[in-house]
Amino acid sequence: MTVGEDKAYDAAAHGEALRKLGVEPHVARNNATTKTGKTRTTIIDDATAKSDGYGMSQMRRKMIECMFGWGKQHGTMRKTKHRGIKAVAGDFLLNLIAYNLIRIPTLAKL
Repeated sequence: MTVGEDKAYDAAAHGEALRKLGVEPHVARNNATTKTGKTRTTIIDDATAKSDGYGMSQMRRKMIECMFGWGKQHGTMRKTKHRGIKAVAGDFLLNLIAYNLIRIPTLAKL
């Protein structure tokens, strides 16, 4: 079992907790250089980062993030104009439908 998360979750305590539960973390690596010149440590070792599953997980995560980014920038997901779970869920569904309609030409080329 795996879980994909962004680099904010690349912390030793979080990685240990996931591994105790039997879950392999597929966290985006946060091994950037800080302003002081230190290199951050990451919980993802090189063997995990080179595995096919990790690459697939990161690719899928990017696809999902792209959809939410589109909804916030071009759709109506940044600030909802509705109240109630049903109305907000309907607005969210409408954004997903619009995003998929925009993707049709790209998917048709495949």
